[in-house]
Amino acid sequence: MVSGIGLDVIEVERVQQKIEKEQGFRELVFAPEEIAYCEPKAHKYEHYAARFAAKEAFFKALGTGWANGTAYNEILILGDDAGKPELHLKGETATTLAHIALNQVKISVSHLKNIAAAVVVIAS
Repeated sequence: MVSGIGLDVIEVERVQQKIEKEQGFRELVFAPEEIAYCEPKAHKYEHYAARFAAKEAFFKALGTGWANGTAYNEILILGDDAGKPELHLKGETATTLAHIALNQVKISVSHLKNIAAAVVVIAS
């Protein structure tokens, strides 16, 4: 049974501007593993934007929006061995959201030159 659905769409340029102009934004929002994934990409800001959209969609699927005890850089969007995106939690965020069965969280991300989008479905 589906307990939550979240969708987010963001302009790639907004994420690029934040990363380039605001010192510390990248580290505040993205985990070191995500940064290591995105940085070598030819179109790295598209990948950052897709991950940002997935994090926003996850909070929407929870039905709470951003919640106390959670941090964006403790919500990781990483590919499995086949490249399929998966959500991982760490730190205080993992403790706060321990009631979420991560194997029941499904993510789809997409990005173009100008737009990135993500859908998150949480089943129970």
